[in-house]
Amino acid sequence: MTGTIVVTGAARGIGRAIAEKLASTGPFTVVGVDFAPELALAESIVPVQVDLTGDEGPDAVVDMVQSLDQPLLGLVNNAGITRDSRLVNMSEDDFNAVVAVNLGATYRLSSVLAPLIHSGGAIVNIASRAYLGNFGQFNYSISKGGVVGLTRAMAITLAPDVRVNAIAPGLIATEMSMAIPEDIREKMISAIPMARMGTAEEIANTVWFLISPISSYITGHVVVVGGGRSLT
Repeated sequence: MTGTIVVTGAARGIGRAIAEKLASTGPFTVVGVDFAPELALAESIVPVQVDLTGDEGPDAVVDMVQSLDQPLLGLVNNAGITRDSRLVNMSEDDFNAVVAVNLGATYRLSSVLAPLIHSGGAIVNIASRAYLGNFGQFNYSISKGGVVGLTRAMAITLAPDVRVNAIAPGLIATEMSMAIPEDIREKMISAIPMARMGTAEEIANTVWFLISPISSYITGHVVVVGGGRSLT
């Protein structure tokens, strides 16, 4: 079926890989949403430059989806930020900002788009392996743990018409990960059974599986894509 899929955080990294994967492999019109001032995406992707933490952002996405006059088949909530700090050093502003984007925007956009999603459609939330807890990522871990809880609650609420799953990436080779000091990054890689970082394309492939009808009996789950490093 031809239809629309919305991808947030689509300007770079994992979000961009997801948007490009969906645009190239399915009969989809992909709406790429990001706060970046210059949302430069492939010509096949419809850009929407908004702040999803306010009321106007989600409303603008709804307006774009409705203007395309196609069934809404899916939503990928990928937008996220980090402001890492140890708990004793974390400011209230940094805590609130991370939770507002990573969890709040996911909830707000899902709330307004879920009623529009065609029966048989799907929502995929990008969580993180950090939902299990990461040193120096108190706010980030809380926000991603919230995404996991939200995923389960939405899956129960929206079943049987709309499936909702989450992906928890491990260490992925993005700008965010490459900013980690090399010695720390290498130590993190040494703890991964597959002995390497993952790629944004590998996350995009997992999103495609969960969005497509191939995964039609999977809902309410968290898929850890972490090279074997899941719970340890």
